[in-house]
Amino acid sequence: MQEDFLHHVWKHQKFKTTEDLKTNQGESLQILSKGRHNQAQSGPDFFNAKIRLGQQIWAGNIEIHIKSSDWYAHQHENDPAYDNVILHVVWEDDVEVYRANQTIIPCLSLQKLIDNNVYKRYEDLLSVKSNQINCENQFEEFDDFTLYNWLERLYIERLEKKSNLILKLLKQSQNNWEDVLFKMLSKTFGLNRNGQAFLRAAQSIDYKIIAKHHSSIQDLEALFLGQSNLLDIESQEKYIANLKERYNYLKHKYQLKTSVEKPQFFRMRPDNFPTLRLAELASVYHTHPQLFQKIIKSKTKTDIYTIFNISLPAFWDTHYSLTKISKFKTKRLNKAFIDLMIINTIVPVQFCYSKLMNTSPNYDELFELVESIKAEQNSKVNVFEHLRPKTNQNALHSQALLELKTNYCDKNYCLKCHLGKRILNRPSI
Repeated sequence: MQEDFLHHVWKHQKFKTTEDLKTNQGESLQILSKGRHNQAQSGPDFFNAKIRLGQQIWAGNIEIHIKSSDWYAHQHENDPAYDNVILHVVWEDDVEVYRANQTIIPCLSLQKLIDNNVYKRYEDLLSVKSNQINCENQFEEFDDFTLYNWLERLYIERLEKKSNLILKLLKQSQNNWEDVLFKMLSKTFGLNRNGQAFLRAAQSIDYKIIAKHHSSIQDLEALFLGQSNLLDIESQEKYIANLKERYNYLKHKYQLKTSVEKPQFFRMRPDNFPTLRLAELASVYHTHPQLFQKIIKSKTKTDIYTIFNISLPAFWDTHYSLTKISKFKTKRLNKAFIDLMIINTIVPVQFCYSKLMNTSPNYDELFELVESIKAEQNSKVNVFEHLRPKTNQNALHSQALLELKTNYCDKNYCLKCHLGKRILNRPSI
């Protein structure tokens, strides 16, 4: 039994009957208003409910627990936020509960009131023995309208979560959007393995320094590589010696503190080596000193491909790292990597910027942009593709499915999932 299930029952009034209800204290009970579901982490579960107890109408809050003794386990008796609870709704009433003024809180036990079909579907859903998802037997049967509307909502939910880091960086930079974009791009250029290391290195550089030195590609390379602890090597290569000399000058001039965490090369493809990725990032800011304004105005994938069509110094034609010469190859940002930037940085920044500028995000444009990108493939989204072929058609779907698998399915949050609720709210799919 999960408390979320009792929330679901109360919210949707899934009782065998609402007639002749009685509290566990023997008073007649009529539910006039179930109240507003509190989705926050603290406070009673339903606000502004209205009930009739006997001949008296009460207005206040509803608290829900598995056992009534959970009231004391959670120490609600010491929290003034619970003083206005007018009804305690539980599965099992194992102890009487009192307010701070020692008056008893009326209790309604749901154990014998819940619709048997609803409870059976709930048990069936949560008892599935699967390494995939609880609703794997029903997933293929959801209609397209229900499924894809839920995926759109999940994608927006994922954007909201990504906005948390953007807002934090915005506050730290005193509302400098160019600085925020630089740090978000740095994290993306580091990929999963080096994303945090790249972000910390970016946070160690005042963006004014980048703006001041954008005209010198080698100054930017020296700055990015040096702050990432990647220039601390012995080399007779003239290009590298020049980078080290420039970095030492910039470090002394701006009193820079080197990032503690050094990026990793282990088990990485050469195209993703941190040295090359930082050189590419330097080329981006050498080419586009006012990058943020260009990103905000970009509406299509083609626009963004054009922005990131950058070239690197000739040194990188024969290098992926600073320590070894490689076969000649002109290095450029490929479309797959730019797509990753669109998903993880550009769309979230556009979304967050439009919200803060008091203009409602243009979801049609954002959706069109991310839907133009090929779907991501990984073990989490492939679960859904296996159960329902062609579910994962584009990057919006894959991002939404990642959110669904990670933050709903893996946590057994079926009762917070629109699809799980559909299963509980009807006899069959």
